Amino acid sequence: MRWLVDECVGAPLVASLRLLGHDVLYIAEAAAGLSDADVVAFAAREKRILLTEDKDFGELIFRRERTIPGLVLIRIGSENTSLKIERLGTAIERYGEQLFERYLVIEEGRFRSRHLWREE
Repeated sequence: MRWLVDECVGAPLVASLRLLGHDVLYIAEAAAGLSDADVVAFAAREKRILLTEDKDFGELIFRRERTIPGLVLIRIGSENTSLKIERLGTAIERYGEQLFERYLVIEEGRFRSRHLWREE
C-alpha cells in the first residue's frame, strides 16, 4: 500500500509500515515543514493514503472539500507507540485496500470509519 506519513507521526510507525512491505514516504524525510494543505495536495498527487495524528486534516478534507486518496488519523496518546503500531496493523488487516477512499480514525478501543467523497 502507498502511504504518505505526516511529520507529526513518530518514526517507529514509519519503520513498522516499511517492515510490513508498504511503500512509505515520510514528510519528515522528504519535505519537512510543508503546510497541511500542501501535504494533502502531495498525497493526492502521489495517490497515497495520508497517515497523521493531526485532527486539522479532517477540516481540510470535509469542510474545505480537498480531495485525498485516503486519510487515517491516529488518536492514541504519544506515549503509547506499541499500541499505535498494533492498532494500525489491525486496521490495515481489517480494511486493506478499502483504506483508499476512506477516512479512518484509530482509537485505543475502536475504529471510526466513513467514506470520502471525491470530485470527478
